[in-house]
Amino acid sequence: MIISFPIQTLNTISLDMRPMSLRDPFGRKVTGLRIAITSRCNMNCLYCHHEGEEANPKGSREITADEIARVICAGADLGVKRIKFTGGEPLLRPDLESILERLPEGLELSLTTNGTLLAERARSLAEAGLARVNVSLDSLRPRVYSRITGGSEEDLQRVLEGIDAAIEAGLVPVKVNMVVLKENEGEVWDMVEFARGRGVILQLIELLDLEGHGLGGDLSKIERELESRADEIVTRDMHRRRKYFVDGAEVEVVRPIDNTEFCANCNRLRVTSDGRLKPCLLRNDNLVDLGSADLEETKRLIEKATLLRSPYFCEGRSS
Repeated sequence: MIISFPIQTLNTISLDMRPMSLRDPFGRKVTGLRIAITSRCNMNCLYCHHEGEEANPKGSREITADEIARVICAGADLGVKRIKFTGGEPLLRPDLESILERLPEGLELSLTTNGTLLAERARSLAEAGLARVNVSLDSLRPRVYSRITGGSEEDLQRVLEGIDAAIEAGLVPVKVNMVVLKENEGEVWDMVEFARGRGVILQLIELLDLEGHGLGGDLSKIERELESRADEIVTRDMHRRRKYFVDGAEVEVVRPIDNTEFCANCNRLRVTSDGRLKPCLLRNDNLVDLGSADLEETKRLIEKATLLRSPYFCEGRSS
């Protein structure tokens, strides 16, 4: 199947009046960094794509706190506004709070976590400058949760406590990420009720089935039902995601697969857990090594990586 890529005409004036901004050869402005601060994880989710990283041998280097702070400061100087910390499980980094405290003011700092370690750190993360969290929660049923994540009933309880702690600490809006699988698609409406009761946003995420195991659920069917039940439907600018408001619950559908609009609206660069700039989740042939570069050289490397960005789902690429 050949998919055409819609090129958008973008305003060339930086709205925040920074002296510099990043724009790739397709006119897409880079305003976010997604940083995998570790490849380590305490879970074994069957759908994990490891942020698109190739498997690292045991004992491989992990990006340092200094490198994380430097690439974020360099990005901020170039117009980056949003930072997302990921992993692995980012809360396995005991130095995360100290990293947050070193960052420039004015950035939107968020975190994606499996939630098992969140309850005891939600308050300290908020005090250090974290704005909000995304928490992975693929099932409310202990056996299903265990089959999907490799975790235990106790882990599920820790995740629920972590969500409550994040709300209490002001890390809002809390978003709950549910990857829709055959294993859990029957729970979607239970999760909608959960989101309504907790006041969190439910994100229903299409499985990125890179290995072709056929585990994905029927998200199209679910979305049709959401549309029939919704009081209001909003399409977000970012990736043209649709948001459904259903009797007080907020549900967002995330579809990255074969989605030219997803690529057309991509506004981020990734940083791998071993300290390389990654222009695209689905490619590993154009990484840029940050090495021991100083701040000014890091800026140049970010600019280089931006120029290597191209839409993965585009005209001329078959799938």
